[in-house]
Amino acid sequence: MRKFFVESNQVKNNKIIILGEDVNHIKNVLRLNIGEKIKICDKTNKVNYISEITEITLKEVWCNILEIAKNKAEGNVELHIFQGLPKADKMELIIQKGTELGVTEFIPVSLKRSIVKISSKDEAKKIDRWNKIAEVAAKQSGRDLVPIVRSVENIKNICNEIKDYDIVLLAYELEESNYIKNELQKLKSKNENYKIAVIIGPEGGLEQDEVNAMQESGAKVISLGKRILRTETVALQVSSIIMYELENGGNE
Repeated sequence: MRKFFVESNQVKNNKIIILGEDVNHIKNVLRLNIGEKIKICDKTNKVNYISEITEITLKEVWCNILEIAKNKAEGNVELHIFQGLPKADKMELIIQKGTELGVTEFIPVSLKRSIVKISSKDEAKKIDRWNKIAEVAAKQSGRDLVPIVRSVENIKNICNEIKDYDIVLLAYELEESNYIKNELQKLKSKNENYKIAVIIGPEGGLEQDEVNAMQESGAKVISLGKRILRTETVALQVSSIIMYELENGGNE
């Protein structure tokens, strides 16, 4: 069943109105008709509705709510990826696949070895595009929320945010003894619900003073194994490991 996201103000009196780009997608791409059923998720309240299309106009699709569906796609792990700005379209890959894997939020980070520098003029367009990629991936994978892509952050802001998480994992290729499994095992003995951040450097890696600053603020420096991974591989590998180890399989 096809899935779409709406804002809370689009749900009223047992009806839902779909607006924007989804209207064209429903009409001209999927070619859905009146009477067909779709799943619609209220992004704010994270409520899923099984709905029936009742009217299709040039700019709107109206649906009747048939029933509330169980939320099964979100589990007990809130995962935030602080990603050092990578080259080319790697950020798009990280957002798309990370969304499928269950990431809650992506935060692009400008670090000393980041080759890519985004001007304030271009940043809004980039963030808007990245958020659209997250929404499309959320629909495809049946998520009950659309991950947020935040504005570009710097190292100082990251250090200030570390205290807000149950644990912050800093992937660093020069770490040789503290593996990710060690930190996750410690975490599993304390909580059932987790708010986790992962910090990943760009292609050139992290400067030692950046690592020191984040470690002093409370980040746990970890190794991912014997091999050096590409930055986009790190994001997907860490997300997969965390979900495998900690996620409870969703809300039943």
